[in-house]
Amino acid sequence: MNAFKAYKACVPVAWSPNLYITLVRGIPRTRRLHRRTLEALRVRKCNLTVMRWNTPTVRGMLQQVKRLVVIETEEMYKARKEKEPSHWAIRSPLVVGHFPTSATDSS
Repeated sequence: MNAFKAYKACVPVAWSPNLYITLVRGIPRTRRLHRRTLEALRVRKCNLTVMRWNTPTVRGMLQQVKRLVVIETEEMYKARKEKEPSHWAIRSPLVVGHFPTSATDSS
């Protein structure tokens, strides 16, 4: 969840016609009302992001499950998606020498 807070800090919060909802906590052992609300929002799996219109009905549903989800505006979502390819880029392999050089010289 800290990564989402970092992305949120990058973009100024403004009104957006669309909200991007990501489930960040698991559904098991939650209240039935919360499970039904997530089902109505069509959020089914962890780390799955869905887009919903910014209406009072949707905002009311999000208020119920605010501890289970992360809510982003369109600008926040685009900023997060722009940074994602650099995070998943292939890095050079890490080479670790297990034997110190002085130990092999003395043997």
